[in-house]
Amino acid sequence: VFRPELVHLRGVVEDVSPKEGTSVSLNLRLPSGQMAVQAKAPTAAAAVKTAFEDLLQQLNKHKDLLRASHKWHRGRRGNSARSAPPLREVPFEETLAVVFPATISAEDVRSYVNVNLARLNRFVEREIYFREAQENIEPGSISKEEVIDEAIAAALSDGQEKPEKLALEPWLYRQALRALDELSRTDESNGNAVHLEESARLPNVKGSDEPELQFHQPDESITGATVIADSRIATPEQIMASDELLRLIASALRDLGSGPREAFILHAVEGFSVEEIVVITGQPADRVLGFVSAAREHLRKAPALAKQFEGRFAPTGAA
Repeated sequence: VFRPELVHLRGVVEDVSPKEGTSVSLNLRLPSGQMAVQAKAPTAAAAVKTAFEDLLQQLNKHKDLLRASHKWHRGRRGNSARSAPPLREVPFEETLAVVFPATISAEDVRSYVNVNLARLNRFVEREIYFREAQENIEPGSISKEEVIDEAIAAALSDGQEKPEKLALEPWLYRQALRALDELSRTDESNGNAVHLEESARLPNVKGSDEPELQFHQPDESITGATVIADSRIATPEQIMASDELLRLIASALRDLGSGPREAFILHAVEGFSVEEIVVITGQPADRVLGFVSAAREHLRKAPALAKQFEGRFAPTGAA
């Protein structure tokens, strides 16, 4: 990648004659060389397309030569018999003309979290629910706030390499999964023991049952804003149906392990592509496709979900 201020492109479009059509000339100047092409076609659009295709071919060959420049062997003029001392060639990636993509900064992480915290919160809550359903962790031992705090702290720290800005969202989800794995290992070492002397009742952290006995008293005046339905908020029936669906999926995917479950949830529920799931999970692309296909086939054969998703699954090989 060259610096933009060091790249100059000049083009000329001329109408030669009705017989010859239009002539297009392009001249590209780079810090490492100059390329020129000329093309003729009956129409201006065809001439411009042909000229840029020829220029792109020359540019690709020029870039290949630059990448292999450190392998060239140069001899001294008039003294070919003597072996010249090897010259140190600087790779193109270390020259002043190269431009590296911007990496993720702390401000990028803060901006993303401020806008997409609710989505990240739902993802972490769903992951905790699945792991509790599979009995990998004790219910209530890990909170979603702990996982998100650890993920954001790891993203803001300077102790690890940060990817490019385009990979911010998958990278942050990967940090959340790592934080959940670390907290799960801590819970396995400390909190999986059953204390026989502890009470089995849920602790009353409020100190009183009065808040649960109270009910909301609406105002005496009812305005139009109070009777208009908000389509952005799910109804209680939709919330119950979504929770029940997650419970059915968790029960159906229990026998597959964490790999296929996480790949399927990231692809089908969160909407990530296969390339983004590779960044999040660290698995190769072919294995991610296999995980998604295996989970989809398993859900298709699950008795509790077969009727609900009849005709809605894509073919097994398509992810």
